Amino acid sequence: MNRIKFRKWLILPVIALLVFGLTQLAYQFPSITETIYSRGIYPVLASVLSYFSTIFPFSLDDTFYALLVFSFLVLVVLVVLRKIRILTAGKIVLNVLAAVFILFYVLWGFNYFRSDIYSRLGLKHRKADTKEFVSQLRKLVENTNKTWCTFEDWNPEKVDKQIEVSYKNLAPALRLKYPMGKRKAKPITVSNFFAQAGISGYYGPFFTEVHVNGRILPIEYPFVLAHEKAHQFGVTNEAEANFYAWLVCTKSPSKQLQYAANLHVLQYFLYQGYQLDEYDAIIARLDKRVKKDLQKIREHWMSMRNEKIDEAASKVNDFYLKTNKIKEGVKEYSGVVKFVMDYSYDKKFRENLNLNQ
Repeated sequence: MNRIKFRKWLILPVIALLVFGLTQLAYQFPSITETIYSRGIYPVLASVLSYFSTIFPFSLDDTFYALLVFSFLVLVVLVVLRKIRILTAGKIVLNVLAAVFILFYVLWGFNYFRSDIYSRLGLKHRKADTKEFVSQLRKLVENTNKTWCTFEDWNPEKVDKQIEVSYKNLAPALRLKYPMGKRKAKPITVSNFFAQAGISGYYGPFFTEVHVNGRILPIEYPFVLAHEKAHQFGVTNEAEANFYAWLVCTKSPSKQLQYAANLHVLQYFLYQGYQLDEYDAIIARLDKRVKKDLQKIREHWMSMRNEKIDEAASKVNDFYLKTNKIKEGVKEYSGVVKFVMDYSYDKKFRENLNLNQ
């Protein structure tokens, strides 16, 4: 009898180990992962789960995480009160962790090991020099100035529809199986806490839910939403998700989407180029209204930031990304600079993108 119970207790941990083994194989063979999982299994899962999750107006992922924390606390109380043995509690915790691990990778996580953006989109990989970077930065400054607009009349539902239309139009060029379910944005349940950590949005992999922080500024909303939607499409790499969001927004006829995307990516370019001799001259070319918006965004986030929470969240995110083979960790977000540079010098890819609009 004891042996049977012991074997039952081992079922989930053993399956978790098997899944871990599959992740290592998936990492070694990205093209196979791309074909079987990212283009085969995942689109079906995303469609089914997203249709289910949209039934509920609140975040199922947030609820799931809250239940996990609550269950752990209950378990601790039961151990303290000696209602259950520590060994039994340990088995329960191990099984829960194993179940979460299995669900994470089966429902979304295997996308971390798919083919990279160059293989998927046919984008040419190249090494840009400083002169080319400066040229692209100047062009981005010019485009940001041109697309400047106010967000006084902005509407989140309208923005959502505009982003969906753009994703649909660009789906062939971006190798997306549109529609792949629904992507109705939900607010983060504890937006204030996430704002203190500097988190503007996140993707819930267990119920394919797109979350946007309720504390972000309207001017940030389009890009953040497009970024999180990219994750729902199976784009796990943060830099790639930023690139998808930038393309989808800048290729939209909506000036608000164009400006939000240019403004967001401009910040990465400015950060990367601040040591250049031409930096001051380039900054001087920025429209005063654009500078005001950049300052507004910075002050907004600094006013909400909790240094300890922010640093802790950054370390956790960095560990999480590196665990999933993202070598640069949180620095990966700024990788969008390279993708934009590669895009700007890849005439064939740009022509293909325009043909599929």
